[in-house]
Amino acid sequence: MSEPVSQPLVILNKPLPPYIAEQFEGLCEFVPWSLLDDGSAEQLAAITGMVIYGHTPVNDSVLDKLPNVKVISNFGVGYDHIDVASATRHGVVVGNTPGAVDGATADMTMALLLGLARRVADGDRYARGPDFLHFDPSYMIGKEVYGSTLGILGLGRIGKQVAQRAKGFDMKILYHKRTRDEAAEQALGVEYASLEQLLAESDFVTLNVPLTPETRGMIGTAQLRQMRSDAMLINIARGAVVDHDALHQALSEGWIAAAALDVTEPEPLPRDHPLLKLDNVLITPHLGSATRGTRSWMGRMMVENLQAGLQDQTLPYLVKT
Repeated sequence: MSEPVSQPLVILNKPLPPYIAEQFEGLCEFVPWSLLDDGSAEQLAAITGMVIYGHTPVNDSVLDKLPNVKVISNFGVGYDHIDVASATRHGVVVGNTPGAVDGATADMTMALLLGLARRVADGDRYARGPDFLHFDPSYMIGKEVYGSTLGILGLGRIGKQVAQRAKGFDMKILYHKRTRDEAAEQALGVEYASLEQLLAESDFVTLNVPLTPETRGMIGTAQLRQMRSDAMLINIARGAVVDHDALHQALSEGWIAAAALDVTEPEPLPRDHPLLKLDNVLITPHLGSATRGTRSWMGRMMVENLQAGLQDQTLPYLVKT
């Protein structure tokens, strides 16, 4: 009687939800992240794959301990928590999950935009409190969305889907990116603008850019001062795209009207962070891709990347260096 074939050992940084974990059945055996601290050299050498669920940093200090890892399969599009250059030096390929998150993240962008404009969070708090005694037509007046001007910073896959949704609100749509996209202008009816023009003219500005050295801190004091005093900022990209100190000053001093943040730097913010004390900030805990269908799709892409990497094949969703 033949012995069962052992499965590849894959180190996992945190437990997966059951509906995602079940997709890995028969492919590998997960071992805990704690082995990096208390595992023997022999145990660590037996690990050939890595799955990252969340934003656990992966760098030289991690990869130096895992001499035989071939592949890192990341849950999510963004991979700024993974030192890809370090992975390349160690002979490790990195995969992510592009495309799967686009629709859900665009939906969340519009949800935050509408939530700010119509003061949904304010209204919820007020309706639950003791001061709501009768309907008052003069209270909690919001901002018109239909027919307003939307500025999209970053017209990639997600930005384009935001534009598609904004068309349903008959919004004038400006966009800015490094390279003008005339095909998108024709297909979506969007208008290219300089960053300065976009900030100055938009009622709502959405950030839909990846975090790169160029985009880190790209929205700071100078940019916030260029925005209209009744404008609203929505960041669903990465927290570090926005200078939080400058944003706090802008919101406190009335440079802009409000902001919605699905991402912060750090994440979460310290409980005493001054942004958390402002009423004109709407903060959500990184919910951009948080739908069951999207997360299941991301899980399938993770499995495909991991399987290919363990078999020394080209990853279907390879992060290119």
